[in-house]
Amino acid sequence: MLLALTDRRLGVHFCLCLAVHALTTLNRNLPMDAWWHQVWLTLVAEFADIEDARQLTQVTVRLLVAALLGAVLGFERELKGKAAGVRTHMLVALGAALFVLVPRMAGADDAALSRVVQGIVAGIGFLGAGTILKGRDQEDVSHVKGLTTAAGLWMTAAIGVAAGMGREATAVISTVLALLVLGVMPWVVDRLENGKDENEEGRKH
Repeated sequence: MLLALTDRRLGVHFCLCLAVHALTTLNRNLPMDAWWHQVWLTLVAEFADIEDARQLTQVTVRLLVAALLGAVLGFERELKGKAAGVRTHMLVALGAALFVLVPRMAGADDAALSRVVQGIVAGIGFLGAGTILKGRDQEDVSHVKGLTTAAGLWMTAAIGVAAGMGREATAVISTVLALLVLGVMPWVVDRLENGKDENEEGRKH
């Protein structure tokens, strides 16, 4: 009888020890689970700037339009062997679009966007200066080169700003006009200069 009572007490004690151990282990795991849960919620919040399909489509279209239009202008420059080619113009247009798109999504007002655009214009000025200074290594140091490429980068940034602010049609029209200026105007200028030279030769004779 005494042995049976002792075995029962040992069994109850063993069960209590198991229960205490389980509760202790559970209490130790709860803070770690809560920590990982907090980390997961933070990661989800960090990537939750695009709220719905409409906003995702809007961001994708604006950035793609800016990159494609920049590639068009860059391809024209690269065909003529200029230093700033497709990648440079694409990055300029894409960066300019992103600079105005993110503040607009964050709720910035027009005054804040105006300051952002001013910063973009100033930054593009440094890129343009780099393309102009590159021409000093040429044989004819008296002839300044790179002005058209610098102006093209400036125009590309403006097109990227237009696309980033949701003015895709304006950006497309501006790109077409820029292509006309870059492609047609040199031909027009050459024809006018050739006609002028022919007239001067005719007068001499």
